Amino acid sequence: MAIKRRKPTNPASRNQEYSTFEEITAKRPHKPLTSGKKRIGGRNNQGEQTVWFRGGGHKRRYRHIDFRRDKLDVPAKVATVEYDPNRTARIALLHYADGEKRYILCPQGLQVGDQVRAGQDVEVNVGNALPLRRIPLGTLIHNIELTIGKGGQMVRSAGAAAQLMAKEGAYAQVRLPSGEVRKVHLDCYATVGAVGNSEHSNLSLGKAGRKRWLGRRPHNRGVTMNPVDHPMGGGEGRSSGGRHPTTPWGKPTKGYKTRRNKRTSNMIVRSRRKRK
Repeated sequence: MAIKRRKPTNPASRNQEYSTFEEITAKRPHKPLTSGKKRIGGRNNQGEQTVWFRGGGHKRRYRHIDFRRDKLDVPAKVATVEYDPNRTARIALLHYADGEKRYILCPQGLQVGDQVRAGQDVEVNVGNALPLRRIPLGTLIHNIELTIGKGGQMVRSAGAAAQLMAKEGAYAQVRLPSGEVRKVHLDCYATVGAVGNSEHSNLSLGKAGRKRWLGRRPHNRGVTMNPVDHPMGGGEGRSSGGRHPTTPWGKPTKGYKTRRNKRTSNMIVRSRRKRK
């Protein structure tokens, strides 16, 4: 992926950057692997707003991605590399030898015509999926399972990659992009390589309207609101809040621990918040 900067012919295009999409090989998705996607605008099933500053945006179709990679020992050929509006990564359409077609996340270096497989004894090549016990130490991986057979849940965004650090007993230690080192069962599957579209984080949207296309509404701070809307709102003239930063419901937002899943706390070998 390459990034181009627009000519500053007007204020909106002055700092605007866009992808050249040179790796994309198909304009439209494979329709049987798509479905309609309802826009919820940050609201739950009660109609209450649970995620702020969401709404609008371009209509999308959802692409069904094979995160499980459970079609074992069947070779597949990469037919197309496509854009997915629902995620930052690119996706690749696989044509399996038995005629089935599936989408996967497209890793760096995977091109049209390449062969990929999933299974216990496949080669450690980019795009192949295999259990952690079969992957050598130091290998970059993505789309990592947390529960055996559930499908990849970690390391799925553009440019992300985890590294296999150690194997001990029934568990492997994996260093995630955040710096956290976590135990994962050796029978959990992962895909070799880093996720593609690594330049995504360098894009500059350039104008507010482009953010609205993505379904993100203007974000206003708590101190600019009225006291009825936010604990930090109100005051004559401009104020700095007058208290420690909080959420709209009064909980501290800096240094306040919100993790509740004590069941898997012992799986974290090194926290991502640990200072070096």
